[in-house]
Amino acid sequence: MIENATPSTPSSSRSELRDLVRDQLRMLLDQNNLEGAKALLVPVQPVDIAEAIEGLPESMQAIAFRLLSKAEAIEVYEHLDISVQQALIQEFKRQEVIDIVDKMSPDDRARLFDELPAKVVRQMLAELSPKERQATALLLGYEEDTAGRIMTPEYISLKENSTVGETLERIRSLAKASELVYYLYVTDNSRYLTGIISLRDLVISPTDLPLSEIVTRDIVSVHTDTDQEEVARTIQRYDLLALPVVDKEQRLVGVVTVDDVIDILEQEATEDIYALGGVQSDGDKYFRTSLFAVARKRVFWLLILLVTNTFTSAIIQQGGQSLEAVTGEAIAIAAFVPLLTGTGGNIGAQSSTVVIRGLNTDEIRDLGPRQVVLREALAGLLLGSSLGVMAMLWAHFLMGQNWFVAIAVGSSLIAIALLASVAGSALPFVFRALDRDPALMSAPFITTAVDVLGVLIYFNIARAVFTL
Repeated sequence: MIENATPSTPSSSRSELRDLVRDQLRMLLDQNNLEGAKALLVPVQPVDIAEAIEGLPESMQAIAFRLLSKAEAIEVYEHLDISVQQALIQEFKRQEVIDIVDKMSPDDRARLFDELPAKVVRQMLAELSPKERQATALLLGYEEDTAGRIMTPEYISLKENSTVGETLERIRSLAKASELVYYLYVTDNSRYLTGIISLRDLVISPTDLPLSEIVTRDIVSVHTDTDQEEVARTIQRYDLLALPVVDKEQRLVGVVTVDDVIDILEQEATEDIYALGGVQSDGDKYFRTSLFAVARKRVFWLLILLVTNTFTSAIIQQGGQSLEAVTGEAIAIAAFVPLLTGTGGNIGAQSSTVVIRGLNTDEIRDLGPRQVVLREALAGLLLGSSLGVMAMLWAHFLMGQNWFVAIAVGSSLIAIALLASVAGSALPFVFRALDRDPALMSAPFITTAVDVLGVLIYFNIARAVFTL
């Protein structure tokens, strides 16, 4: 739900204010000074009240929430974390919960119901007013993480044969029932979306002017089954405050607002960051998950990496025996394995990170996979050459001016850097072509793959150098 604008306050001051409200609220509740706590919350914004309540002990959360008026409670409840919302449901009497949930925005209500047990959802749906029950059931009928699931069905639709004056009167009568009024949607008798009017254009136009004279026909919209990440990109690309959602027949069914998009961007970024770290997680629920579930989610990739690293050990063992027989320098050669594999893994992780981010933001859409991989390969070659020279000089100094070891280390680093850059930039494209999330090609996976191939390259180059 979009809130009204508030005076600009520096972020640091807002943070200090929230902490102050939380601490004072807890002190007053400890003293059982309910009147003082109620007076404290009067001038505070709903989102700040929600954060203050979340910072209280669970035993105090319900008490603090009961101090709010019914209108305040509805707004504050929408801003609370899902876990706190669920806890309050358990604390309240049934009718108290229904009164609050019934007044929530349909999209926020659907998000809450997603987290509740099915039995509880059925009971609460049955108690909602017919209008709100229909709106919520509509949203819950769409797939998760789609435009249909996150949209609000509360919008103002107009007919083209109305005048500006008639429309303004309609807006005044419906404004409280609609989540947004700055975009107005023009539909025909079958609810087909035919145009959009901004509130600004409406206000500055003569009252007797037909809407058909100011309507915009160039409509940007999404379908109910559009992925929520694509919805966020569309709003970002066209600088919109809201985006209409249509069904397969192009009938207007809802609107996605910019505040929902901010939540989506945070959720998607969290999922991508977890995936880059090789962690399977459900968005921002990681720290509310039990330790056994956390271990189960993280062990999958770690097990793959563990098995893969056994190949590195086998290569080092066989390569060391071979080099010992040829050169007698197996220990000196093995001493630089961590340096080479670590550097290669870091280069591969950098390449995969920039490519995955470029895929998510469409920054590399016009370049194409071949050009992106070639660019990263050249960058890897440049990085490898620079680091290879320094590594060669360092190895020469450490190994008592042994140029054979130094040349093997420097040459290997160039080859490994090239390999890591190509692998890090190409594998995300491969995953996307297989209809898998490119973020799954995480840094630990690429690092391990580069370790195995890097060691193989290193020992083969060393053998070749020493047999010259």
